[in-house]
Amino acid sequence: MNLIVRSIDFSGSIADGPGVRSVLFVQGCRRRCPDCHNPETWPLDAGSTVPVAELAGQIRSRAFNKKLTISGGEPLLQADAVLALLERLPDFDVALYTGADLGDVPEELLARLDYIKAGRYDREKRTTTTPYVGSSNQQFIALERRRR
Repeated sequence: MNLIVRSIDFSGSIADGPGVRSVLFVQGCRRRCPDCHNPETWPLDAGSTVPVAELAGQIRSRAFNKKLTISGGEPLLQADAVLALLERLPDFDVALYTGADLGDVPEELLARLDYIKAGRYDREKRTTTTPYVGSSNQQFIALERRRR
């Protein structure tokens, strides 16, 4: 199975979830949110096709603290491949950023996440005071059910 990737930032982000995190930007998004931070991820026919096993190996060897955020693009366009990737990284602390509503995220994917940012960006509800979200209608949720 393959995942279409725009890029991976291993330098460490503090804006994409709790702690210092590596960020995987998947390719492809149909939402076209105004003020999108990553419009280069929109085209469905761009990016690099990477086998999931190879990608997991890259992440495992280069993500210095096992904290990963999957962003985009829209990760749910490649939900099966994202799930296959997370099955290879069970010991990672994972956040997923999606423009979908929480109820539209597959349960088997939620079960592999530590955090999720859910909800479409709404320019009229823009906020700079809530960590990890761009508009007040979005949710950033710690998924306690995965923690043991």
